[in-house]
Amino acid sequence: MSNNILKKIIDNKILKIEKLKKDISIESLKKKISLNNNFINFKEKIINNYNKNKLSVIAEIKKASPSAGVIIKEYDPVRIANIYDSNKATCLSVLTEEDFFLGKLIHISEIKEKVKLPILCKDFFVDKFQVHLAKSYGADAILIILAGISEDLADELYNEALKLNMSVIVEVHSVDEAKKSLKFTDALIGINNRNLKTLKTDINTTYDIHNILCNHKSPLISESGIKNKDDILEIKNRTNIRTFLIGESILKNLEKNNIFSIL
Repeated sequence: MSNNILKKIIDNKILKIEKLKKDISIESLKKKISLNNNFINFKEKIINNYNKNKLSVIAEIKKASPSAGVIIKEYDPVRIANIYDSNKATCLSVLTEEDFFLGKLIHISEIKEKVKLPILCKDFFVDKFQVHLAKSYGADAILIILAGISEDLADELYNEALKLNMSVIVEVHSVDEAKKSLKFTDALIGINNRNLKTLKTDINTTYDIHNILCNHKSPLISESGIKNKDDILEIKNRTNIRTFLIGESILKNLEKNNIFSIL
């Protein structure tokens, strides 16, 4: 998404969350969380694979995106999650942003009832209220996009997630963001291969940024623009990154896809 679209999404999200906070209290979310024991350690599952020298795929579930438009017209998140589970996906990423990606938070709850995989709430986090909100729907991890928010807000979201025993993916798109991400020592760091100005993807972004992050103590993730298992193996061989967040390449060919054959 372009910086302009990212700003639109962030501005829209701020307004929606401010309105939501008037109707839902943090205390009510905390109570809802306390009644749910169906949480899974997202980061731990990836680390376990990493320590066994196994690859991990975080398989994404989304109906649409600003760059691709509507990807799946007959959208059934639970059906997609079941397909991913049967193909041994490591974790799930569920788009919950409503206006630009056509997602819903309730999709996390619906999937959790049927599939026992850890779930990343893929959204645009602008307030620590959202961290509680995501967990109240069953999310095991949140995403912090450094390109969209201030460093102070990123710190606040990160610390709030850790307090709630959630995993965190800090997403970077540039060398500068990669340097800033290193302070989030307990986070997984995702390198997004999508250029925010052109919307085009280029896996060379992973190669360009990887050297800055290679000593980070938690596993790195390569995101976006990964089209097949050859891309995965090339990235793994050149960087030793073993975790991949993949969406459109799988979603456009759900029934016959060779990406899961690497697992």
